[in-house]
Amino acid sequence: MYSRFVLALGALALLSGCATMTPEERRAADEAKCRSYGFTSGTDAFAECLQRIDLDRRAEWRARRIEMDHWHRPMVIYQPVVVRRRD
Repeated sequence: MYSRFVLALGALALLSGCATMTPEERRAADEAKCRSYGFTSGTDAFAECLQRIDLDRRAEWRARRIEMDHWHRPMVIYQPVVVRRRD
C-alpha cells in the first residue's frame, strides 16, 4: 500500500508540474486521492493523508528550488599562470 501511495504522489507531482491548478482544484484532487486510498472524509486519518500530500509537495518544491539555485551560482574557474623570471 505504501508503494502505491508513493507512486500516486509521484504521478500527482508530475501532473501538477504540467498544469497550473487553483488552490481549490488542488484541494479537491488531494481529497479525491485520499478517498481513493479508502480514507473517510472528516477522520483523523483523512486529515493525515492530506497533510502528507501537502508535506510531500512542499519537499518536492524545496528540492526543485535547491536544484535550480545550484545552476544559478557563479562559476569560478581557476587556472594558474606561471610567470618565469628572465635573467
